[in-house]
Amino acid sequence: MKHDEFYWISEINKASVVSNSEEKLLDAATARLAARGIVAVEKEAEADPAKRVKKYIAYEPLLIAATGPEVTILHAGRSSQDILSTMRVAILREQTMALCGALDAVIEKLLALADAHRDTVVPNYTNGVAAQPNSYAHYLLGCTAAFLRDRERLNECLCRYNECPMGATVLNGTGWPLNRSRMAELLGFDRPRINAFDCTCETPVDFALEVSAIAASIGVHAGSMINDIMVQYAQSRPWIILQEGGENTYVSSAMPQKRNPGLMNNCRGDASDVVSEMAAVYTRVHNLVPGMVDGKSVEKNSRMTKTAIAMLERFLKVLNALRINPERALEELNSDWTASQEIADRLMRDHGLPFRIGHHVASRMVSWARANNVLPKSFPYEQMQRIYKEEIAEEYPEGPTELPMTEAEFLDALDPRRIIANRKTAGSAAPAEVDAMLKGFAAEHKKEQDKTQALRMKVDQAIEVLEAAFARHLA
Repeated sequence: MKHDEFYWISEINKASVVSNSEEKLLDAATARLAARGIVAVEKEAEADPAKRVKKYIAYEPLLIAATGPEVTILHAGRSSQDILSTMRVAILREQTMALCGALDAVIEKLLALADAHRDTVVPNYTNGVAAQPNSYAHYLLGCTAAFLRDRERLNECLCRYNECPMGATVLNGTGWPLNRSRMAELLGFDRPRINAFDCTCETPVDFALEVSAIAASIGVHAGSMINDIMVQYAQSRPWIILQEGGENTYVSSAMPQKRNPGLMNNCRGDASDVVSEMAAVYTRVHNLVPGMVDGKSVEKNSRMTKTAIAMLERFLKVLNALRINPERALEELNSDWTASQEIADRLMRDHGLPFRIGHHVASRMVSWARANNVLPKSFPYEQMQRIYKEEIAEEYPEGPTELPMTEAEFLDALDPRRIIANRKTAGSAAPAEVDAMLKGFAAEHKKEQDKTQALRMKVDQAIEVLEAAFARHLA
């Protein structure tokens, strides 16, 4: 069933029949008449989609035509304002849960990729320059951590806005003793929203603002990963690439060698659209007095959530299409000096040399290697001994004159795999830490999924209870 504006207007009407009957505000005959009228309007809308109206002022005439004017008592203690606000919050609630589901699929894939690449060593970059070796699992878990924050924020947002505006009427409440708590319960909300002005003037806008900001954050995180992968396409021999074919890549019309990463190009564009939608949501409500309709449009706010979901669905395709070459990644590491900091670290940690002196030794080593086109695996130990002596003589004459590192230590310090294995800090790329993060992040994700599922079940069960209670008035 399509849960659009018409659907929620009908559900609000059903909740009004049930609640007002329970409170003895509606006699049995009128409740029965109203119930039969609502069912008649729903059947008419099934037969003619043009009657699937989006506003109560268009719905009520259909209800009167199916019954009579006496049924309009159903609208006592209500307004189009609180009905529309409730409808908008309910629709955005459902769309936000759908966004949670799309993000869940991405997080699950990232965790699976990380699990598969625990032993894959790759270069990581800072300021666009190869910086240090890392395990690909640790890198992916870093990206996952960002998405998990987005996921947590979505649940916090759902919890914050799962409060029912019904009973706020226009903006200051009503003299009709509507049972607001019962209306909230029947429609799957946790409780009524307290301030009536907030219900109709602020909440429908703020909910969209908050969801759009989280969606934009998700878009930024996805776009960042895509751009990090795209850097490899500038290389003649990338270590990470999309599997060729299908919608993943396309060929150039002029250059036979090119395999353009069309899937990532499109997904990056999607991510930009998500950020743009956030800007549109904020722009629509900027510089307005409270309560204006500009930022409340279901159609426009739905476009925002749908754009984010579509981006995540395409991003999942990107992740599924990734092909990582561990041997090429290791070769890339060994073709540059991303291990040089380890020399300085070990000279300090294992041999008592001041860190800055060790850093200067390592810097001289890199300068000599690049000037002489020498790679780490083939750097001569004797040359390292000479460089060390020069640095000590110039900057630290009180230090040991002979290089304290053995040749085996020196070569071990230049091995990217050994560097990662020897990391000691919590949250580092050390295998044991990666294993702990895989387990911890999976548990954290499961916790957030359970929260959303609990809300989804709460709403579904509330509607089931409402439909059953409403059906009794049709007898």
